[in-house]
Amino acid sequence: MAEIILASASPRRRELLALAGVDFTVKVADVEEIIPENASPDEVVKSLAMQKAQAVAKDNPDSIVIGSDTVVALGNTILGKPKDEENAVEMLKMLSGRSHTVYTGVALVHGEKTANFCEATQVVFHTLDEREICDYVATKEPMDKAGAYGIQGKGCVLVEKIVGDYFNVVGLPVSRLYRELKKF
Repeated sequence: MAEIILASASPRRRELLALAGVDFTVKVADVEEIIPENASPDEVVKSLAMQKAQAVAKDNPDSIVIGSDTVVALGNTILGKPKDEENAVEMLKMLSGRSHTVYTGVALVHGEKTANFCEATQVVFHTLDEREICDYVATKEPMDKAGAYGIQGKGCVLVEKIVGDYFNVVGLPVSRLYRELKKF
């Protein structure tokens, strides 16, 4: 089997792929992310995942390259990583007491062969008060997370329930990826 490369700087994705027992190396994609105009959240993550995978695959044509991207969407409004603490507070207020969707796009590239898919998980937040939000943002945990929270960390107390793949919310739908790799 060809070498597998994860085209991601995310420590969470590395942990999840290792958890699945996949032998891989990491090469971070150096790509200017171009978001397709008027694209739905699932189309955005699939496109960004493919851009990352193809950027690394150019220099590694004999390897299987995995690219991935995750966003949080409230309806069709995409909530990326917060720009600053004020933006993180804003996002968490928007999510408070509501259901949103976490989309993770995954792309596989091996030479000319490609595969691309998206996994979606519904997440419901508890109703949060101002103090909870500010205390959480003060931990700095939300600052590098889509939607300004990390379900695998302190942000777990914000979540009332999820419907779908927990690992998708963390950043990589490992069960589906494992099956897609087997087919690939």
